Formats: sequence, C-alpha cells, structure tokens
Amino acid sequence: MERLVRLCVFSLCLLPFSWLAFAAIGGRLGPDPAELIMHFTGEWAARMLVLTLLVTPLRQWTRWSLVLKLRRMLGLYAFFYSIIHLAAFGHFYVGWSWVFLLDELAERPYISLGFAAWLLMLPLAITSTRAMQRRLRRHWRRLHRLVYPAAVLVCCHILWQARSDLGEALLYIALFGSLLGWRIARLYREKHARSS
Repeated sequence: MERLVRLCVFSLCLLPFSWLAFAAIGGRLGPDPAELIMHFTGEWAARMLVLTLLVTPLRQWTRWSLVLKLRRMLGLYAFFYSIIHLAAFGHFYVGWSWVFLLDELAERPYISLGFAAWLLMLPLAITSTRAMQRRLRRHWRRLHRLVYPAAVLVCCHILWQARSDLGEALLYIALFGSLLGWRIARLYREKHARSS
C-alpha cells in the first residue's frame, strides 16, 4: 500500500514537468515560451512547497503516518521545479551573463528574494537523505527549519513581482501564512506545556 501511494504521488508530481517537456517538444508553448516556462515552473515550485509544509498539519489532523513519508519527496520536487525556474531565468533572461544578471537584479530586486529562497532550499535538498539525517542528528531538524524563512521569501518574491493582478500572490500569502501560523502556534503550545 505504501509503495503504491508513493508511486502515485511521485507520478502526480512529475506530471507538470512531463506536460512542459511534451509541450516544448511539440512547439506548443505559445508566443512567449520563456515567459511560460518561467511562470509555470515557479508556480509549481511554490505549490510543492505549500504541499511540503502541509504534511505535518495533515499528519496531526488525520493521524495518517504515511503522509510523513511523502514530505521528503514533495520537498525535493519543490527544489526540482525551483532549479528549472532558476535555469530558465539564467538561460532565457540573462544568457548566463553576470553583467546582465547584475542589471536584472538592479532593475528587478524581487529576483534577489527568489534566489535567496533557492539558496535556503539548497542545503535542505542536499541533507534530505536518511544518512545525512543520522549524521547531523539533532542539528538536522534545526537546519530544516530554514524551509520557513524560504517560504517567507517566496511570498515576498511572488508579491513583489505581481503587477495589477494580486489574486494569485495573495492566495499564496494566505496559504503560507496559515501554515506558518499553525507552526508558530504549535511551538507556543509545546513550550507552554513544557513550562507548566
């Protein structure tokens, strides 16, 4: 049962990339493929990050232990889509040029926020294995709390680049805000329970 669930979740998470790859091969990315790839991969990176943060509350609400075993996969998919998002920006928008990159950063500072979020996610992806979890021990959990500031930076990145349509940005802020608020409330309850 567990293997089947993991396989289904893995396949579902891969579907957006599969669609993008087939659309690119078939030349069906529209009049501005670069913009579509950038928006599409950034959106799915944010969605996967939301799902990753949703795992712990979902486990507490449903008592379904299997969902915890999906967290690593969802987190790695969030990083996977963020890599494509970053690579698309580097290829299509700055041509892997440091000069053009600095110009873009000066003109659009929200890019720095997105890159900072990616940098915070990088050590989480590197240390996501069980071997690294055993090696780092209690420091592993502390390190992986970086996902929360990464989520805040993602919200700022999305909101800052939003123009007239703020609906999508506000939706992500509401989702991330609710999940972060749940986490803060849980930490407060645990601290209060230990002190009483």
